[in-house]
Amino acid sequence: MWRDVIDIRDFYSTSLGRQCQRQINARLGDMWPNVKGQSVLGLGYAVPYLAGFREQAGRVIAAMPSRQGVLHWPNDGPGRTALVDELALPFEDLSMDRVILVHALEYSEQARPMLREAWRVLAGGGRLIVIVPNRRGLWARFERTPFGYGLPYSGQQLSHTLRENMFTPAQMTRALFMPPLRSRMIQSAAGAWEAIGSRYFSLLGGVIIAEATKQIYAGTTAGAKTSFRRYLPVPKQSRRVATEPNPKRRSDEP
Repeated sequence: MWRDVIDIRDFYSTSLGRQCQRQINARLGDMWPNVKGQSVLGLGYAVPYLAGFREQAGRVIAAMPSRQGVLHWPNDGPGRTALVDELALPFEDLSMDRVILVHALEYSEQARPMLREAWRVLAGGGRLIVIVPNRRGLWARFERTPFGYGLPYSGQQLSHTLRENMFTPAQMTRALFMPPLRSRMIQSAAGAWEAIGSRYFSLLGGVIIAEATKQIYAGTTAGAKTSFRRYLPVPKQSRRVATEPNPKRRSDEP
């Protein structure tokens, strides 16, 4: 079930949501330090994580699924959002250099066709980042955040899902090691939580962030011959002759 876009927006307006945005954006910056002149597409509710790319990228678009809803973004300029059918994106083939899926994969009831659409619009040398709640983490167990809804993933499950949909996982990391609580004391130590958690408890982060590349399968090489076994049908007359019993001799035959 898709979360309403208003609920997700309201979460990111809280202090806990801002801490979440800050920690995940730090990991995205490490994965994609340079997107100068490239086209970046965010699918789901990706606006908290697209703002950092606006100054470098040539084009940034936030595609929001129709069942989730749409909001204007950014507030300080022309709109860069589009209300889309996530199973039929209104973008040309190979038109995006980078694609980010966040608050999308865990909500979708048709993950496979959605990932295939991301594959279609992604350029041959493009990169995909998927952010999902971690099955082992605390954030998937609390409904006060958008990561507490939908289907959480383990690292192995996410890797398998990507490979099944023609992506090759390149790297995987985790973020949000602090508990998803509104306590100011806990949030003030978010940096320490991240440093300690990523070093000693790396599997327990609240979200999994996976980067993948697009698989491109080659067709049959020119000049290659493929042999097929063929079967000839047995004529009907021959089949009757073979199956009918021998006729009786006539009485006047010697």
